[in-house]
Amino acid sequence: MRLVIFIGDFVKGSKFNDYPVNIRKGIILHRKIDHFTDNHPVVTELKAFIRPTFGRYSGIILDMYFDFFLASNFKKYSSVHSLNFFAFKFYLAALWNYKYLPSRVKGFIFHFIFSNRLKKYSTIEGLRNSLQIMAYHKMPALKPDNTINFLVDNKSKLEEKFQLFFPELIKFVDNLIV
Repeated sequence: MRLVIFIGDFVKGSKFNDYPVNIRKGIILHRKIDHFTDNHPVVTELKAFIRPTFGRYSGIILDMYFDFFLASNFKKYSSVHSLNFFAFKFYLAALWNYKYLPSRVKGFIFHFIFSNRLKKYSTIEGLRNSLQIMAYHKMPALKPDNTINFLVDNKSKLEEKFQLFFPELIKFVDNLIV
């Protein structure tokens, strides 16, 4: 399921119908999570807070900040696994299901796995490195150092809001899956 949620950003429109039923369900779950997140008052507030600094990249940067807070506090939100074990299972699933990965994901998944990107999100330097990769390959206007400086300067506020939002997201997903 983790892998399917991951590829959800890369499967647009009705293309999800091209996948086996379990992958389709995961992509639909991903879309519901995105909708819940994008319309949550905490997320709306934080996007407005960071928009003057990051403009159209606000949503992407907020998502990366949330990845950082989740990875750096993983045990708080997952009673089942450590981040290392979670990452290992995710990477194994990516390899096992490689044939189903969208082409764009196939282009970076091996680097993602070999650099242990999920684990790297748990540190400021790991997040900076991920931002540098994104700036180089996908979004040249993204300024990794500015993004990290903003995170460091506003960490308390951002993390406090994340801690309000994320348990609600967990409840939302738990109710969908039941």
